[in-house]
Amino acid sequence: MTQQESSGRFWENFHGPNMGYIEEQYELYKQDPSTIDASLKEMFDQHGAPEWLTQTGGLQQTDSATTSASDIKKLTSAMKLVEAIRRYGHLEADIYPVGKEKDRNSELVNPAYYNLTNEDLEAIPASWIWDDAPGNVTNALEVVTLLKKNYAGTTSFEYDHVNNDDERKWLQDKIDTGAFALSLSKEEKKQLLKRLTDVEGFESFLAKTFVGQKRFSIEGLEMMVPMLDKAVNNSFTDETEEILMGMAHRGRLSVLTHVLGKPYDKIFSEFHYSSDKELMPSAGSKGINYGWTGDVKYHFGAVKSLGEDKVSPTKITLAHNPSHLEFVNPVVEGFTRAAQEDIDQSGEPVQSQDRAFSILIHGDAAFIGEGVVAETLNMSDLPGYRTGGTLHLIANNLVGFTTSQDQGRSTRYASDLAKGFEIPIVHVNADDPEACVSAMALAYEYRQTFHKDFLIDLVGYRRYGHNEMDEPRATQPQLYKEIDKHDSVAVIYAKRLQQEGVIGESDYEKLKNDREQELKGIFDNMMENETDEPEPKPAPEALSNGLDGIKTAVPLDQLKQLNEGLLKRPEGFQGFKKLEKILKKRGESLEEGNKADWATAETLAYASILQDGVSIRLTGQDSERGTFAHRHLVLHDVETGDTYCPMHGLDQARASFAIHNSPLSEAGVLGFEYGYSVQSPNTLVLWEAQFGDFANAGQVIFDQFIAAGRAKWGEKSNMVLLLPHGYEGQGPEHSSARLERFLQLAAENNWIIANVTTSAQYFHLLRRQAALRGKDAARPLVVMTPKSLLRNQRVASTAREFSEQNFEKVITQPGLPKTTKKAKRLVIGSGKVMVDIAETMSQNEDKVKDTHVIRLEQIYPFPAKELEKVLKDCPNVEEVIWVQEEPRNMGSWNFVKELLYNLLGKHQQLRYVGRPDRSSPAVGEPNIHKTEQKRIVQEALKLSKGGDSSEGN
Repeated sequence: MTQQESSGRFWENFHGPNMGYIEEQYELYKQDPSTIDASLKEMFDQHGAPEWLTQTGGLQQTDSATTSASDIKKLTSAMKLVEAIRRYGHLEADIYPVGKEKDRNSELVNPAYYNLTNEDLEAIPASWIWDDAPGNVTNALEVVTLLKKNYAGTTSFEYDHVNNDDERKWLQDKIDTGAFALSLSKEEKKQLLKRLTDVEGFESFLAKTFVGQKRFSIEGLEMMVPMLDKAVNNSFTDETEEILMGMAHRGRLSVLTHVLGKPYDKIFSEFHYSSDKELMPSAGSKGINYGWTGDVKYHFGAVKSLGEDKVSPTKITLAHNPSHLEFVNPVVEGFTRAAQEDIDQSGEPVQSQDRAFSILIHGDAAFIGEGVVAETLNMSDLPGYRTGGTLHLIANNLVGFTTSQDQGRSTRYASDLAKGFEIPIVHVNADDPEACVSAMALAYEYRQTFHKDFLIDLVGYRRYGHNEMDEPRATQPQLYKEIDKHDSVAVIYAKRLQQEGVIGESDYEKLKNDREQELKGIFDNMMENETDEPEPKPAPEALSNGLDGIKTAVPLDQLKQLNEGLLKRPEGFQGFKKLEKILKKRGESLEEGNKADWATAETLAYASILQDGVSIRLTGQDSERGTFAHRHLVLHDVETGDTYCPMHGLDQARASFAIHNSPLSEAGVLGFEYGYSVQSPNTLVLWEAQFGDFANAGQVIFDQFIAAGRAKWGEKSNMVLLLPHGYEGQGPEHSSARLERFLQLAAENNWIIANVTTSAQYFHLLRRQAALRGKDAARPLVVMTPKSLLRNQRVASTAREFSEQNFEKVITQPGLPKTTKKAKRLVIGSGKVMVDIAETMSQNEDKVKDTHVIRLEQIYPFPAKELEKVLKDCPNVEEVIWVQEEPRNMGSWNFVKELLYNLLGKHQQLRYVGRPDRSSPAVGEPNIHKTEQKRIVQEALKLSKGGDSSEGN
């Protein structure tokens, strides 16, 4: 039917006095559409002029005096009511199984609020207020009844905040007609009941067998498992290869067991120690052997391959997660982006959003309360982080530990945060299994259609206390009176199926008993040897073998070719002239008599790594240009605004290069890059802080994931953290990358911490890190990178240092002999202060002849052998000075002092030179900073008395 035909039929519904009123309103509409009722304006916008006006060529004569304004008002009121149901039906919806909001009503969806009666609605044809009304809906009352069923039943919707017309229309069509609701066959209903019985039986068995132990049970939200089943099963019919999942504790054991196939006996052994810790996984599951220190059972993840007999088999991964709840969200998004990208070709990685998708299960209190959730949602449609839509599921149990909703959020719903990101929201009652599965089917279809996020607020309750060890009746007495009397979802659904004649009266009891016997049999038959004492596993040997022997030099002719290739530009590209002069000068840096600065060394490192066939991903808040305007790896055409990355034009590149300016986020972006590095071990992933101090905001990711993920979970990452660090008078927030915190977390060779002072050292350090990719020796690298030193010629290196040398953990101060037997003082330090010392020494050569200076370029793993050799080659040293620019309670001192002291001879003293203990990392006044910095350098070189001595260590 054409639009003209549709409009013609629409105008046929107007008769007598109504025609005169419509003509009058249409005249006003032609003069100024804003002067008439919005519903009438929408009507004229859609259908144009009344048909009788166009047919007669002019206004028909009608008796305007007889026009019934009341009739027209009822029509417009009915239109408002229909729209209100779509917008506000959720306010009256039956989405709460228990609690004070269980029986809600809203006048906004009540006909009386609009002065309408049932008789009024019956008198209005359905087509007047709903163009696409189903054939069996004849009047406005039937429209209202149908829409209330679909918008205000056990499922309700919020999508008015979605600004895309296509998406909103798609959702409205699905919901208005009820097409979103699945129609399950009898067999499917039986399978759904069995699944619920399995989940409930598993949790019940754990409760009875391991009394009082923490398990963060799913009871009250059992429908989470069948909903995940639905998403997984749907993936078998499309291009999905991987599903990446993240969730906190609530229901995790049931998800591990029922969705990822973690064996029951493995779960039982984690509750009750068994020497049989290497139990064979169930068919198709893997990834359940953990790191050497391990973690509690409800933090572990797993991997399973599913649907091998389907059109599109799918691998599903549940990420390991600490008790920091929502911080796994960006990690999972990083997993997903890595799983979607092809990195084996030069240029940008090629992303396929249909190859993988993520599911994030949130807590209701945490979703609205944890800032990392907003950081992750903000990344959902950004070029460097987009994953083509995440399925979000809030496991809403109405209470956050012991905190009620009115104390935990300022919004009506836990899901309201998602509105700011235009994410459609479905609220669904966890006691209605078929509605829950239908909600997941809708979410999945929306994601596949629009490649955008979708959120399901699964509203249930928590059968027991937060962790089964606390008593919820002390803090939520009324709620738990109701919960205690409330049937489980399996019981509710079984009764429903009995009423429908799908199952018999005894079928549910049989399912329950069969499940209990199955689990009891597994537990009774577990092989246990209670005489064995649990022993910690050793760390992988590869981590303790050192990093020597890795060759990182690149032949000079290759470096020159790469440097020349970096100057290529697309035809017609008009770069910024001043910048192009700087870049052209870099092209001459490897010639005789010249030196390559930090930025040139970094660029050559990346280019040579790409030449080796290793892909690179670099992100940070200003990483394309560089916070300090040094990198310039994304160029902008001054005429068109087009961008070009020189790395994409390298003929020698054999892998992809991605660089992105990140949003103003630390925790979220850092978690994303960590996840990417784990999922794509052959990619060198780098994250750069705008200033090193800003890494403070990502401390949870450092502590729980990057530093400890391998020891706890066996999760291997090779990512690089670039943290600008150095005391230059810029104040407390722009001086220290908090080196001491990374050293406090250093153990078991879990990562590398470096503070290098030459561009060649940085070049070799990056190449060594790339060489570790995918190996057992792989681990993260933390680099204290420079700021003012980026352009300091004392940091620049000659071509020979790139082409003939490798990374050195300890280097001699430039200009000094490797060793000296005359030296009575040995100064050791790391980072920028050593360059300051070099400058002062060059101005006072006669005064420092008995002083030898070395730089500790790699602080962890601590290079004890190299330092021992230095001390051996300097036999007359009486004092060893550790110098640092950070306060004494910060920086490296507390980490190195015992290690250094153990290397000293009987008559050698160890002294500290640096700032005193401070609560703030740096002063705020530049002149005071200069005075302090000068004192530190002078004291280190003159060996002024004071500081810690060996006796104090």
